Amino acid sequence: MDEKKEISFVDLKLNLGYFKKSEIKEIEKAYKYAYSAHLGQKRATGEDYINHPLNVALILTGINADCDTICAALLHDVMEDTNSTKEDIEKNFGNTVARLVDGVSKINNIKMSTENEYLTSYYKKIIVGMSEDVRVIIIKLADRLHNMRTLYVMPKETQIRKAKETLEILTPIAHRLGMNKIKSELEDLSLRYLKPDVYFDIVEKLNKNKNEREELVKNMMDEVALLLDKNGIKCEIKGRAKSIYSIYKKLDKGRSFNNIYDLLAMRIFVNTKEECYQALGFIHSKYKPVPKRFKDYIAMPKTNLYQSLHTTVFGIEGHLFEIQIRTYEMDEIAENGIASHWAYKENKNATVEMQNITEQKLQFYKSIIELNDEKMSNEEFVNTVKKDILDTNIYVYTPMGDVIELPTGATPIDFAYKVHSKVGDTMTGAIVNDAIVPLSYTLKNGDIVKITTNSNSNGPSYEWINIATTTSAKNKIKSFFNKQNKEEYVAEGKVLLEKELKRHKIALTKFYNKENLDSVFKEFTLKDIDDLYLNIGNGKYSPKTIIKSENEETKLTKEINRELKVKAKSFANDVVVASYSNIKTHIANCCLPVPGDEITGFITKTNGISVHRISCPNIDLIDDKIVEVSWNNETKNKYLSELIVYTNSGNNIMLDLVQTIINNNMQPDNVNIINKTDKITYSVIVQVNNIEELEKLKTDFMKIKGVTDIERVTR
Repeated sequence: MDEKKEISFVDLKLNLGYFKKSEIKEIEKAYKYAYSAHLGQKRATGEDYINHPLNVALILTGINADCDTICAALLHDVMEDTNSTKEDIEKNFGNTVARLVDGVSKINNIKMSTENEYLTSYYKKIIVGMSEDVRVIIIKLADRLHNMRTLYVMPKETQIRKAKETLEILTPIAHRLGMNKIKSELEDLSLRYLKPDVYFDIVEKLNKNKNEREELVKNMMDEVALLLDKNGIKCEIKGRAKSIYSIYKKLDKGRSFNNIYDLLAMRIFVNTKEECYQALGFIHSKYKPVPKRFKDYIAMPKTNLYQSLHTTVFGIEGHLFEIQIRTYEMDEIAENGIASHWAYKENKNATVEMQNITEQKLQFYKSIIELNDEKMSNEEFVNTVKKDILDTNIYVYTPMGDVIELPTGATPIDFAYKVHSKVGDTMTGAIVNDAIVPLSYTLKNGDIVKITTNSNSNGPSYEWINIATTTSAKNKIKSFFNKQNKEEYVAEGKVLLEKELKRHKIALTKFYNKENLDSVFKEFTLKDIDDLYLNIGNGKYSPKTIIKSENEETKLTKEINRELKVKAKSFANDVVVASYSNIKTHIANCCLPVPGDEITGFITKTNGISVHRISCPNIDLIDDKIVEVSWNNETKNKYLSELIVYTNSGNNIMLDLVQTIINNNMQPDNVNIINKTDKITYSVIVQVNNIEELEKLKTDFMKIKGVTDIERVTR
């Protein structure tokens, strides 16, 4: 392209008819800026570089993208490949265009790979960037589409790498945005380079009977058009080509080429929603529909806003025809997705309208934003996005008819937490299709789900983590317990610290002065005072360590010997050490004693007294550091205990175990299968108040069909 041709902007043949004159001038300005910036640069195809941003803009005008998006598309490589800066673009085209160009540049600068850790960083940035402004990813999709169209000039290794990136990362996102036209072409082009033999074999088969198929579809279209015209429905009918990639996916599942009946497909366009249903009725009155092949995506749209009626009928000569019926507006959304909603009409604010659509309709965005707020590693984030968001999903409904999208295998617990964390935390049961179901029930497409709640609920059961399938629900349940435990630990840590300060006659004002606290935070790597309390309350640090008292073991031994003959009384601590109330204790993990067990203790160097059951074999390894300990008359905490449950059956009784725990008003901590043979064995960890509760639970477990023995764990 020479400079004279560049000046004739009208010759560029961009589809700019939907823009105002002032917007066309701004687009022309962006084109001239990009042309000048890229002057002298060449593509691998040998063309002037400006051809690439021009084609990206052309793709985007095809989906009626707004003025800022087209300008950013023309400029999307200038920051990366020329001397232009974000500030330059902002000065010439404003903050929005500069932000979009910067977003695309950041994505392009990441060294992508589907084989190593770069993928996780890329995946996270691209999706989070999308949820900040969807136009960044729309430009990126158009950019990749043009690059895929010219991929033939690149080395084979590059072709395979780019095709794999496109198929695994970008096409699922295009699908979620409802951009079917771009998604289908990206899939077909990716298949061409990843599996060229398969791709060209399908092309050859399609071309082989192309004339025959086209003739059948034309005759069917003529018959249907005549039928609808007789009944007063004005319509337009087009034949619909099946994408090569979608045919490949069906062949890959074992279908034969001749058995892919939607190769004969047509699409009917009408003016109103009512005419969609009327047209369907007339078609079904003449052509027998195939059972279970009817889908009503108008009454129940997909979450990417897709709406259409789908049916498969026995048409002329007995051939199966797949027919889609939709309005022109529905077709625009189906082909171009979220991009087609960009408000370019007068007196409408595009950004506000897009944000409203995003919040109301695209749960995909909400899910991504929520996931990004949770503290996940990059790898966990990517795996979660793939599993919970980009995989094949089901669509279920609230009693009010709102669509909720969930991954296959989801349960009512996942549904409740998808609606809102508060709904999940206060859930008491689930009703699916007017029938009460267990929380482990696997939801199916089209289920109507009602969650029963109780605002006075104690919160979720920890066992729900094992029942839920989505990472988001699991993390929200964990978050509930972490927050609950954190608040308890912080309160306990404050009490323990201030008791220790008083015992050492250290004034609170002296300890809490800013200089001293800053020193403590720095030494123990703490964020703030709550973090200090938390680490004392959860036992990571003892109050003595924090206030730098004398050697703990020496002082502890002296205190025990000095107080040895003091009579026991009701102390705040659950465990009394030789009748002494202020000694730090912790429950040994090897035997997990609970109130009512006979216990003993021994002095540790840094963690106070370790409390064991008297029968614990580890006690035999300890010498003269044994001390007398006993349970307080009134204990205030719950204690973990682990049971091994043996059965004589291969039937899964996990839910029976969980229900028995709940019936005993106990808190299940974890229930797992540890030996899955013809005789399943379970590990059950529960929180109990005392040995009496534990023995009652064991008795009730023995009443479950198949349970043969129960053993309390000692490691």
